[in-house]
Amino acid sequence: MDNKLKLHNIDFKKFIEILDKCKGNVYLETEDGDSLNLRSKLSQMVGIATILTGASVTEATLRCENPEDETMFFRYNLYHKMPQDE
Repeated sequence: MDNKLKLHNIDFKKFIEILDKCKGNVYLETEDGDSLNLRSKLSQMVGIATILTGASVTEATLRCENPEDETMFFRYNLYHKMPQDE
């Protein structure tokens, strides 16, 4: 699956918890063409550190290889709840 999902108002703690549950690779892609595999803890730290130090990502999308992972992020993005919070 090569669908992309735009995220808004991210709670980083919950976002990382969802990433930890993913079965496949999840990529953060910017409009500049940058791509980080967020399954890597190092990439997670670099991405969050960049955001927290004042750099901004005007638009970024997630690309999930596993359809179940994409569903988790879609539901989180829509309802701002972890999948098990329902």
